[in-house]
Amino acid sequence: MNFLRHKAPLIFVCCLSILILSCSSSKKTSVSKSIYDNENTDDDKIEEVYQEGIASYYSSVFEGKTTSSGDIYSGNELTAAHKTLPFGTIVKVRNLKNNRQVLVKINDRGPSKANRIIDLSYKAAEILDMIRDGIVRVEIIIIKK
Repeated sequence: MNFLRHKAPLIFVCCLSILILSCSSSKKTSVSKSIYDNENTDDDKIEEVYQEGIASYYSSVFEGKTTSSGDIYSGNELTAAHKTLPFGTIVKVRNLKNNRQVLVKINDRGPSKANRIIDLSYKAAEILDMIRDGIVRVEIIIIKK
């Protein structure tokens, strides 16, 4: 009984902490959010497709190199290169072959090949399950300019 009397404040603080954490919001607004398997981001909001075409992903030789925006390229970040969209634009890219989706931030210019519309970081390409294919048909939806 003496043991419980000394531990009561600690038990109370732990229970209170658990209660507070369980009530806190778990929705994240991070740019690095990935969206798997046709999950909707904004409660069935209808989104207009900005562009449809071929996507590729960065070669590992670009790791650590400076992008057109001045950022350092990291294959572990969710970023992309686009020919005209402003730097900092957040877009949803959906692989039309398997419906996997990912949010990426535009921080570079490209792709240099005329028939491609976007170059994705390695991590974004992994999420879209396009590593084996190399290039895939995608649609791009602007989320935030």
